[in-house]
Amino acid sequence: MANQKLSVKQKLGFGIFDLGGNMFFTLMGFWCLKYLTDIVGLAAALAGTAVMAGKFWDAVTDPVMGYISDRTRSRWGRRRPYLLFGALPMMLTMGLFFTAPEIGNPLALTLWAVLTLMLLNTASTVINIPYSSLTPELTDDYHERTSLNGYRFGCAVFGTIAGAAAVQPLVAAFANPLAPDPLLDKRGFSMMGLILGALMMAVTLLTFLGTREKKHAPEDFPREKFFSTYKAVFTNRPYIILLITYALHLMGITFLQSILVYYTEYIYHREDLTTPAMILLLVTAMVFIPVSVLVSKKIGKKQTYQICFAVIASAGMIIFFLGHVLGPNFFLGLMIYAGIGVGFSYVSPFAMVPDAIDFDAKKTGERKEGAYYGMWTFTAKSGQALAVFLSGLILDLGRYIPGKADQPGGALLAIRLIIGPLPALILIAALILIRFYPLDEQSYKKIMGQEK
Repeated sequence: MANQKLSVKQKLGFGIFDLGGNMFFTLMGFWCLKYLTDIVGLAAALAGTAVMAGKFWDAVTDPVMGYISDRTRSRWGRRRPYLLFGALPMMLTMGLFFTAPEIGNPLALTLWAVLTLMLLNTASTVINIPYSSLTPELTDDYHERTSLNGYRFGCAVFGTIAGAAAVQPLVAAFANPLAPDPLLDKRGFSMMGLILGALMMAVTLLTFLGTREKKHAPEDFPREKFFSTYKAVFTNRPYIILLITYALHLMGITFLQSILVYYTEYIYHREDLTTPAMILLLVTAMVFIPVSVLVSKKIGKKQTYQICFAVIASAGMIIFFLGHVLGPNFFLGLMIYAGIGVGFSYVSPFAMVPDAIDFDAKKTGERKEGAYYGMWTFTAKSGQALAVFLSGLILDLGRYIPGKADQPGGALLAIRLIIGPLPALILIAALILIRFYPLDEQSYKKIMGQEK
């Protein structure tokens, strides 16, 4: 399968998974904190702590899942069995988490949130880590990997739009008719979780059916023990630079995601603005994903990745200084501008990771994609966990009152800080760090022996 050109059918079969994967990412990123504060009824700091605990558990299980899938031998391959058997648990745990319990004790309610998030994130890990590890299994071609991930993240943007646009309509459609606010109804959120969970299950099974893994010789399977495997990962300099950059990337994006719902509701008092803002952001991103693939072929993956950081960081700072002054229409325009940066963020890191993995495989003679992708998501999710925890803590320090229309000035400033300066500083750090990533097309081909 080395250097094989993949058909459109194969690329779509691979990419369709991320319609559900990114729908989950978007749903949790935009709505998890808001759901726990305003629907479940947790204080912002407790909600942030619950999300952080669930995310750290998620981060810990990712390397374990990577280690297991690297060593799996089955008639379906190393990765695909987990898509087949993990699809149903993903749907069930989605429904469980979004079914808010009637618990009056804040400590017990926080414990419920932690436990259900741990179950949900474990189900997500079981399918997502093997899926991410499929990329190097399908093609060794440098540019074909960029194209393959272009299809993946094309599907991802549709999933992202669904995760952003479907939540409020589904909640309202299934809300209790007697509910004072249909968009804050517990029954509506429960049905929304089950429906979107069912969609995630369906696309996971489609990827299982639509992909085929290459055959591996016995010597291709890693022989190192768990800690030795992950210790070896940290000797790969290109990978480590990319790993930390991506963690900073997701940390910055998580600040923006977790606070956007609060910004539209409490800065503008326009709850109806939330879905249009998300759609504008994500439709623009979808348009610019193929543009980023073309730009990447012209200027390189690293430089393309840097564009995303510059655009998103500047958008956040403009919103901080001018968004509350110039009003909703100006804010919606900035969502379009930020969407350009988001579009440029999808493909590059996932097209760069397989190159860094091959760099190690060439040196060691062993394929351990699962270990690399496990550590990739471990570090990324740790960054996400810290961002959500800090968001909740900053909201609490600003005296945020869940569900109250008129928030104190401190809470409004906290919301503006979380959407502007905090993510901007983090994304600028990522832009600087990725400059030191050493693998471009020429150096990659030389290492792989594809060029003299």
